[in-house]
Amino acid sequence: MGEPKLNCWEYKKCGREPGGTNEKELGVCPAALPSEVDGSNEGEFAGRCCWLVAGTFCEKEIPGSYAKNLIHCLHCDFLKQVSKEEGRKFVMVPKVMLKKGHVIFSESS
Repeated sequence: MGEPKLNCWEYKKCGREPGGTNEKELGVCPAALPSEVDGSNEGEFAGRCCWLVAGTFCEKEIPGSYAKNLIHCLHCDFLKQVSKEEGRKFVMVPKVMLKKGHVIFSESS
């Protein structure tokens, strides 16, 4: 058996998951909440496709709009790790999002 596949909050150790060390101060990260992409790339909620979630808090700052977030995320060591771990099964945008006609989601969708 290989290494366990981590969700972004486990990999980054941000403490923004429910019950995490930074939950009270910074709030729960939207990637750590139930969403339509649960299970994508074998993650919990959006934990292994966090690059699609508006309002994530990487490197102690919110990158801003989806476009800025994605550009930032394309250079992220976590996205690269997920891609490597998943290999040919890697999903940049889950089908459920494409079927709904949108590529991004936020807390309000």
